[in-house]
This record gives sequence, structure tokens and C-alpha cells, in this order.
Amino acid sequence: MNTIRHGAIHGFLAVVAGAFGAHGLQNILSEAALHTWQTAVTYHLAHALALVMVGLLEEQRRVRLNVVHYAFGIGILLFSGSLYALALSGIKVLGIITPFGGVAFLAGWLALAKTGARRI
Repeated sequence: MNTIRHGAIHGFLAVVAGAFGAHGLQNILSEAALHTWQTAVTYHLAHALALVMVGLLEEQRRVRLNVVHYAFGIGILLFSGSLYALALSGIKVLGIITPFGGVAFLAGWLALAKTGARRI
């Protein structure tokens, strides 16, 4: 999938999730669960914007940054996805998945740094 499109779709989904949390879940979830939901939204939106940035960089430099693209996508799925599921279900064992998403985010940022250092 085109990186900019992927980022834009995730940006859309993050805004939907944020609005749902603020308006649909505020009277349903505990304060702690809402905080977990907000953390998921924050990282989701930040990495959606990062994907758009990566897509623009790919177009400008005429390169493919597949490792960054996939790492951020996997990070969104595992990190934010597990936190969304944890907030909604209260199943604490889902928190085991979250660090794997964090590692994917870190790998994406390191891959981007390596690419930037090599290309500048």
C-alpha cells in the first residue's frame, strides 16, 4: 500500500478512535481505561503522521522505506491495537502485546534515522 495512503487511513482511524473515546466511552469506561484509550490514540495518530512524512520522503528521494513503513504499521497494530482492546475488555493479559508494538515503533524510528544518515 502507498505509504501516504496508509498514513492517511491511520490518521482517519485515530481521529475516529479519539472521538469515540471522548464521546462514546466517557460514561462507560473507568478513568484508567480512558487513559489507556487516550495513550493508544496518541501513539496511533503520531505514527499515522509519521507514515505520511515517510511517504513524502519516499516521493522526494524516489526511494522505498519499506522497513520503516512496515515497522510503523506493525507498531500501530500491536501497540495501539492492544491498548484499544485492553481498554475495552479489561483483559490485562493483552498488555503483554503492547511492548512488541513499542519495539516495532523503535525499530521504525531507528531504520528512518539510519536511512536519513545515509542519504544526507
